[in-house]
Amino acid sequence: MAMALAASDQAELLNESGKAFVGKKRFLAAIEAYTEAITLCPRVAKYYANRAICYRKLRQWTKVESDSRRAIELDSRYSKAHYILGVALVELQDFAGGIKELQKALNIEGNHKQQSEQVMEIREILAKAKYSEWELLFSKHDLKLLNLKESCEKALREYHFLHDFQASNETGNDLIEQLKLLDEVFRETTSINMPTEVPDHLCCKITLQLFQDPVIAPSGVTYEKAMIMQHLDKVGNFDPFTREPLERKQLVPNLAIKAAVQAYLDEHPWAYNTNQ
Repeated sequence: MAMALAASDQAELLNESGKAFVGKKRFLAAIEAYTEAITLCPRVAKYYANRAICYRKLRQWTKVESDSRRAIELDSRYSKAHYILGVALVELQDFAGGIKELQKALNIEGNHKQQSEQVMEIREILAKAKYSEWELLFSKHDLKLLNLKESCEKALREYHFLHDFQASNETGNDLIEQLKLLDEVFRETTSINMPTEVPDHLCCKITLQLFQDPVIAPSGVTYEKAMIMQHLDKVGNFDPFTREPLERKQLVPNLAIKAAVQAYLDEHPWAYNTNQ
């Protein structure tokens, strides 16, 4: 008579079945398998994270949030759970919370795999989240400015109406000038946060996009790491701008430019959209 499998072994078999269902895009079946695994072993973080991934495919964001939070409770250093939670919160319009979780995932994962597929995906979603957060805050700020401008215009008109006893042309001209000045002030205030051109020194000469992982060559030219590596692998071992010989080992991280890019993004969040 065959011995019954331990609960942990049964749960692991169900987890593998769930993965197989995911590979076939049978997400409901995968959810059932992960749910059975959780019933058998409710303190295994990866079962919740795997089920959360299925809920993500079905765009059931509150369930994604619930499962990923439970996974984090069980393993606070589980980068995949922080990542999935971040995605869910962004979809639920909680940009601040989503950015926080995505950054946690990046900090955990990025320490080990700077160029892994998951790290690149986290960076991409994080950039989109930060841009979306800026867009939302900017629209709210713009609406407040518009309401304030309308209130100021109304106050000016009422003031001139109450004090324009003689209906003189001079008073009417004063009102027109004051309204023009008001419009100019609010237009300048609005333009402060409007997107502009990103400084050239913060952009890669190959991609023409903001640096993410800048490296500097012996020539003094800074490149996006992934792009210069691709050039060296596919085109040849030379600097694409100076044509001087260049090897991978000669490339050095440009920490100053990386810090400058981050400082620029912190001050101009709209620039997160320039690399999309």
